[in-house]
Amino acid sequence: MKSPSPVPPSSNGFGVNAFFKLAIVNIFSNLMVPLAGWMDIAFLGHLADIRHLAGVSLATVLFSYLYWTFGFLRMGTTGTTAQALGRGNQDDVVLIALRNGAIAIALGLVLVLLQAPLGQIGFSLLSATEEVKRSGQTFYSAMIWGAPATLLNFVLIGWFLGRAQSAKVLLLSVVGNVASVGLDYWFIVRLGWQSAGAGWATALSQYVMLAIALLLFAQAVSWKQVQSLSHQILDPSALKAAFVLNREITIRTFVLISTFAVFTNLSSAFGTEILAVNTLLLQVVTLTAYFVDGFAFATETWAGLFGGRNDVAGLKQLLIVSGVASLSVGLLIAIAFILMPIPLFRLLTNHTNVLAGVTQSVGWLLPILGSGAIAYMLDGYFLGLTAGRILRQSVVGAAIAGFIPLGIIAWYTHNPTLLWMALTLFMVLRAAILVMQVLKSFANA
Repeated sequence: MKSPSPVPPSSNGFGVNAFFKLAIVNIFSNLMVPLAGWMDIAFLGHLADIRHLAGVSLATVLFSYLYWTFGFLRMGTTGTTAQALGRGNQDDVVLIALRNGAIAIALGLVLVLLQAPLGQIGFSLLSATEEVKRSGQTFYSAMIWGAPATLLNFVLIGWFLGRAQSAKVLLLSVVGNVASVGLDYWFIVRLGWQSAGAGWATALSQYVMLAIALLLFAQAVSWKQVQSLSHQILDPSALKAAFVLNREITIRTFVLISTFAVFTNLSSAFGTEILAVNTLLLQVVTLTAYFVDGFAFATETWAGLFGGRNDVAGLKQLLIVSGVASLSVGLLIAIAFILMPIPLFRLLTNHTNVLAGVTQSVGWLLPILGSGAIAYMLDGYFLGLTAGRILRQSVVGAAIAGFIPLGIIAWYTHNPTLLWMALTLFMVLRAAILVMQVLKSFANA
């Protein structure tokens, strides 16, 4: 019987070098995520008819909600796997993958079966011309068939992260992106399938990634081991615990996504120019998240491991190292864009009026990226400890006490500055709530 191989932090104590090695690989893996989307845009953007690009952008909004709703499959797998590894319970390590994998397959099949009503509801809520919507629906109808593979990949990526095997996650990201680019070229350029080609390329690339992920999984876990544990996959108490954690993570993720979606919608109410300015600034927030999440994922792995061992000293060391690294990256990116707004944002647009607006608002990046870096890092910390309730409370509390009141005032007064203040307060309160929970947990330890 094969057992999962030990992860780098398998010995007692906190290894700073191992943490940064894990974080750096995570960052490279994270940066692969938007690459496939950029490739879709690049191929479709060079077609004579721009409606295909617009349609895919529209459908991507729908998929963001669909797939992010099930983001708990990745987030809920990493922490529980790391904790089981910290306890030295190899059977639980395998069972977590099998149990969450079964949930992922079931949910993926549900998405495929309900694709028609989900698509009708989704596109009815999105504003666009009929031609653009038809193109988006064509993309959606193809890409939705990749749902089972996509959700199962969430689980396997979470499982590899929980075992601190980020190199495997990076390999999967590279394989998925290479497959997507190759299929994009074949379907869109060679076969002329337009938006449908982009959808099929994305869906099939997920199955290519899944095939490699299953091979990697089979190297760590034998079929005999799977058979011996199969009767425990549907254990009622374990399923209940998984669904409770997943529910909390889902609420947290939905509120977080919705906050940024509302911010964007309110920006559009202030006019096209304000929307363009705020969209560019949010691109910096998103870019920073890809970097900081590298530290957050590493924190998640180590927090789960230390949590499984009840190692309070290790958790404190982890928070210091990860906190300093995350905050430094967030502030450095903010300072770079504040000091050099024109040359950096000119890479994204050449409209002088938009660049002028960006220059006036770029200062908001400092508090947003600084507090956001702490918040994302602590998200990883509490995910590693499977403290879903704390994550849900921090986001919901920050939205209710911070973003919503100021956001409403900004909308009524038509004041873009108040809108940025609302987002800033949301990020600051979210970080503050999580910091207070950390201090509370150590006081009670």
